[in-house]
Amino acid sequence: MVKLRADTTITVNILKIISDRPMRILLILATSFILVACSSDGKRPGNEMTEREIYEKAVEAIDNENYFLAIETLQQLENKYPFGTFSEQAQLEMIFAQYNAQELEGARASAERFIRLHPEHENVDYAYYLKALSTYELGLSLVERYFADEESQRDPQPARDSFQEFAELIRKFPNSEYALDARQRMIYLRDRLALHEIHVAHYYLKRHAYLAAANRGRNIVENYQGTKHVADGLAIMVEAYELLGQQDLANKSLAVLKANFPEHPQLVGGKLEHSGWAQKDHKSIWNVITLGLID
Repeated sequence: MVKLRADTTITVNILKIISDRPMRILLILATSFILVACSSDGKRPGNEMTEREIYEKAVEAIDNENYFLAIETLQQLENKYPFGTFSEQAQLEMIFAQYNAQELEGARASAERFIRLHPEHENVDYAYYLKALSTYELGLSLVERYFADEESQRDPQPARDSFQEFAELIRKFPNSEYALDARQRMIYLRDRLALHEIHVAHYYLKRHAYLAAANRGRNIVENYQGTKHVADGLAIMVEAYELLGQQDLANKSLAVLKANFPEHPQLVGGKLEHSGWAQKDHKSIWNVITLGLID
C-alpha cells in the first residue's frame, strides 16, 4: 500500500469535506474570513501602495532631486487619498517640486490653492514664499534668459509682482523663518527695478524724448531711495532738463546731486558732464528689421 504524504492526506480530507454541501458552504465562509483578516494588516492586495508608501516615494524623489517623478507621485497621492493623513504636507511638497522643476505656473497655482484652502496652516508662510519666488522666475523666459543684455533690461512686471508678494509675506508673517530672505530679495529686486528705470531713461535720452527721461529720473529719486541708483537718477534729471532748456530745474537737480553725491563721475568742475546717450541715435540692422523694437 502506497503511503500518502502529509499534504496529500490533507488534500484528500478537504475533498471529502467539500463533497458535503453544508461543509462546503462553511469552508467558503471560513476562507473569506481568512482573506479579510489578511487584508487588514495594513497592506493592500496586489501592487497597490498605501498612502504612506506613496508619500515616502515622493519624498525620496525630492531628496534625489528627481522633481518630475515627485510631481507625478504626489499627484497620484492626491488622486487616491485627497483627504488623507499626508494630504496637506503633500500639497506643500508639490509646490516645492514644481518650483524646482521650473513648472512655475503650476507652482504659483498650487501655492495659491494651498493658501486659499489652508489659510491658518502652520506652514502657510512657506506657500507665500514659494509663490513669490515662482513669480520672479516666471518673468525669465527662454528668450530673455539668453538674449537680454542684462537682467535689468527684461520685463520688470514679474519683479514688481514678486516684490509685492514678498512684502505680503513679511506683512502677514513678520517672524517667519523666510522673512529675512524675503527682505534681502526685496532689496535686490528694488535695486534691479531702479536700474531698469535707468535703462529706460537712457533709451529716452537716445530717442531725444528728454521730458520722458527727466520723469524717469525723478521716479528713481522719489521711489527708489536707498538704492545706489538715486545719484544716476539725479544726473539724468540734470541732463534732460538742460537739453530741454529748463535751466532752473537743471540747477536745482544739480545742487541736490552735488550736495549728496559729490563724487559722482559725471560731476566735473562743479558741472554735469553729459552722458552722451542723447548722441547715440544710430540704428542697428536689428533696429531696422524690427522697426525699432530691438536696438
